[in-house]
This record gives sequence, C-alpha cells and structure tokens, in this order.
Amino acid sequence: MSTLAEGLSRLLSVLGRMEIPYEIGGSVASSAHGIPRTTFDVDIVVDLKPDQIDNFAAELQSDFYADAQQIREAFAKDRPANIIHLGSIWKFDLFPLRKDEYSRTEFARRTLREIRPDSGEAVECTIASMEDTLLRKLEWYRAGEESSERQWSDLRGVWRATGARANLEYLRKWSRFLKVADLLERLLAETGN
Repeated sequence: MSTLAEGLSRLLSVLGRMEIPYEIGGSVASSAHGIPRTTFDVDIVVDLKPDQIDNFAAELQSDFYADAQQIREAFAKDRPANIIHLGSIWKFDLFPLRKDEYSRTEFARRTLREIRPDSGEAVECTIASMEDTLLRKLEWYRAGEESSERQWSDLRGVWRATGARANLEYLRKWSRFLKVADLLERLLAETGN
C-alpha cells in the first residue's frame, strides 16, 4: 500500500512536468500552518486549462483514477473534480482556479514549502499562505452553516500557531470580500486578539 506522500508526489510531478500551476489548501494547508490532524482528502487548486485536461488525465492513468470527461464537466461548472490514487486510495479534490480578484491574489501568494501530509515522508509543494488558508476555512465554515467543530478547531489551531505573524489588514480586507468578516472577528475575539 502506497502512502499519501507517494500519491501526492506523483500528482505533483505530473503538474510540474505539464507546467500546471497549483496550490494546496484545505486541511493539509491548515495542518501545515497550525495543528496537524488527519484528513480524508487533499484539496488542490489548479490552473488547468481545458485543452490540457485530456493529457493531464492520460499522464495519471497508470496509478490514478482520473476521468478526463468528469474533470472537464466539473470545471465547466466551476466545481471541483476528484481523482483517486490507486496505490493509497487517497482522494485528491481538484478545484479550478476561480477568476475573481481574491482567488487570483490568493494564488499569487502561495509559497513553496516542505510538508509532511501523513506525518511521514516530506513533500515539497506550493501551499496557500496562512492568511488565505484562514480565509478559505472561514468560507467553508460559513458554507457548512457554521456547524463544523472540525473546521473551527482548524481555524483556532492555525491562528494560535501562526497568528502573531498574520497580516490583519489583508485578512480584514478579503474577509469583507468573502462575506466572512464577522467570523474573522469572532475568531480573533475567541483567541484573545
């Protein structure tokens, strides 16, 4: 049985070879910035163009379930598509890069760093900044009707681990854009800021 790190490394090698920019977000990013926790999938924003989808899926066929048609249809609706690494059974949710101003700004701020996605082997990859990880987590928390204790715990963990270095001006500006400013202020108040 392969590990998550092996599956992620294989996917990243295809993205790199095809020169497809990407950004890891979600719980993998919040674990890298905050308190590590188990996750069930890996969220990756990709700047995958429609004319690259067939080749991308073909490159992955030897060790992933990757359906080009499913990816094409999901991306046409600005929805995520998933691929599954057959050796580890890990799911990778591919999110199309959105065209709005915040998404482009967020993507430009991604950083290259080493992570340990399954507490084992290190993988060098680009991940969302701490601020953008918080903002997207706030967005997911709101979309989930503010009921996920796991999401809120991730937010507290990221803030407690790295909040002292946060760019509050950036967070407040884009939290208004994403309509989560009230949640940001709640997080800051709860963590003593």
